[in-house]
Amino acid sequence: MHRTRCLRALACFALLLTVTACTHAGSSPNDAKASAASSGSSEGKNGSELSLTEAIGKLKVARESRVGYERPSCGSTTTTMAATPARKSSWPRRSRQPRQGKDCKLTGGTWRSHYDDKTVTDAGKLDIDHVVPLAEGWDSGASKWTAERRETYANDLDAQRSLVAVSRGPNRSKGDQDPSEWLPPATDALCTYTTDWVSTKLRWNLNADHAEAKALHKAAKECKDATVTYTPAP
Repeated sequence: MHRTRCLRALACFALLLTVTACTHAGSSPNDAKASAASSGSSEGKNGSELSLTEAIGKLKVARESRVGYERPSCGSTTTTMAATPARKSSWPRRSRQPRQGKDCKLTGGTWRSHYDDKTVTDAGKLDIDHVVPLAEGWDSGASKWTAERRETYANDLDAQRSLVAVSRGPNRSKGDQDPSEWLPPATDALCTYTTDWVSTKLRWNLNADHAEAKALHKAAKECKDATVTYTPAP
């Protein structure tokens, strides 16, 4: 639901694509038990670090609107929010014990899907999830961007946790929902997911609606040690 062929193609392409430099394969895994302080977002501007509560407080709270949103189609540069499977990806570096074949191509490995706290050994059973879904991005500010900026957002490989490899089940159940409507089924994923969500919205200067902000503050009470760092998108 609310997922496109394009997003599935991005997932497949990213996981099977040539590893960007063999020496990087096997870098830090996508682990449900990783510290929420290392939320995976890019380094904070000027090295700054915010508590999760402080970071949520920086979000502009405003009503959201999906008027004019079009579900993306693959390969198009004219759609409103397009995830393009034509860029090189760093996702193979997120695997544990990656197996590489000729020319550094990824042939296997294991992934930790932190949404449901499961280990996945078949890349075909993974999706690449936009932590803040494309439709949610549109609702909360991206509708005012240029098509080029929206495409850059959809393919934000510079922030390590704007996109995450997760098993299909929770990703499909999440759809386009925000934290007031959906949270990861794995309890240990709450703080990581919340910090990733907030850092992505701050990176792209996206709004939060009232229900979303309330849900984020509620989650922050359970994540007292969580911190957020982010780099504003260019």
